[in-house]
Amino acid sequence: MAYPENYRYTKEHEWIDAAGADGTIGITHYAQDSLGDIVFIDLPAVGASIKAGEIFGSVESVKAVSDLYAPVSGTVTAVNETLKDDPEQVNKDAHAAWMLKVKLANPAEVSGLLDAAGYEKYVSEETGS
Repeated sequence: MAYPENYRYTKEHEWIDAAGADGTIGITHYAQDSLGDIVFIDLPAVGASIKAGEIFGSVESVKAVSDLYAPVSGTVTAVNETLKDDPEQVNKDAHAAWMLKVKLANPAEVSGLLDAAGYEKYVSEETGS
């Protein structure tokens, strides 16, 4: 799986597409593939604060419920409401099915995340492939 080069990644398998002080957050293809069929996504409301490394929501699949971890700190400016009725969008294209848009509290936090090559290496080490 090729991971978008312009995204940054966490070791908890979230991605962020950051531009200046704005960011868009979702989960990676690896995460959705590991979860299986996603049936429900719990996300914070617009205006909520998220903090890097802390839980901001959860994803429920036929296999398990997994927490979502914020890649950066900031304020939620938009939530992908279509995921409430159609959470399978994440299974179809995890790198296009965004979950949150945020105003970053500290844009420099993005530089501490993995780039695409680093994330692919991390996943291959984690899976042993």
